[in-house]
Amino acid sequence: MMSTSVDKINQQFITDMIQKFTNGDVGLFTYLTVFLDIVIVLFILMKAVTMLKKTRAWQLFKGIMIIIVITFISGVLNLTLLNYILTSVMSYGAIMLLIVFQPELRRGLEQLGTTNRISRILGMDQDLIAKKKENIYKIAIAAVELSKRKIGALIVIERDIKIQDIISTGIVMNSEISPQLLVNIFEPNTPLHDGAVIISDNKIAAASCMLPLADDKDIARELGTRHRAAIGISKEADALVVVVSEETGRISIAKDGTLIADVREDVLKKILIKNLIKEPIHPTKLRKAEDVIKEKEENENK
Repeated sequence: MMSTSVDKINQQFITDMIQKFTNGDVGLFTYLTVFLDIVIVLFILMKAVTMLKKTRAWQLFKGIMIIIVITFISGVLNLTLLNYILTSVMSYGAIMLLIVFQPELRRGLEQLGTTNRISRILGMDQDLIAKKKENIYKIAIAAVELSKRKIGALIVIERDIKIQDIISTGIVMNSEISPQLLVNIFEPNTPLHDGAVIISDNKIAAASCMLPLADDKDIARELGTRHRAAIGISKEADALVVVVSEETGRISIAKDGTLIADVREDVLKKILIKNLIKEPIHPTKLRKAEDVIKEKEENENK
């Protein structure tokens, strides 16, 4: 009964749309809305499939899709009995899906309702800035802990220039940043401790990555392989590199081919925030800057 009424509505909708386009009774706005409608539906379907792939319900979802395909084929081939049984089952499919996928649906709605998701959808970057600052503090905490224990470390933070070729040389992780995880990665005699960690898009993209070494003759001879690798990647890309010396426990930062040696935790945070976060300029601050420039120009003219 339910299936019959839905089929009638779908048939009527398709018939109306075909008549409108055939008769030319549509304008540019209608074409745009139809195109937008299709794009939005495809986007939602892609996101739903991506979300399901990460859950245990993916196998069940594939089973349901197989039933839908068989139902369609049975209708095309006029397999009346099979089509009737499958159609009757599909009539209550919506209720079955709500019951079966209840945990996944709840988790998805919770994620959709979080501030970060809404901000990202609306294009607001304040939460992204807050996330970057939080991750900077986590990296600094990990660097200080590694420094205290004199554990060598190499943390590369990607900026505008992508370094996917470097990421591909290591072990892909794609995990959230945490001080505990970073410290554990560089723990001696563990599988991932040798090499560099790459931070990309606010995540630990990969570990145990190989970096190009700087071979400049003016680099101090006392610098080890770890520091030369940090300088090398900072010259080839615009990445920032946090280095912890295994011998001295000192923390250094490589930027644009130069090494800022022996930095404290507060200095480390300031340098990372200054170079990684581009906060929007407030209009009042912009006006003040313009006034200062004008005042300087007037003084020079006098």
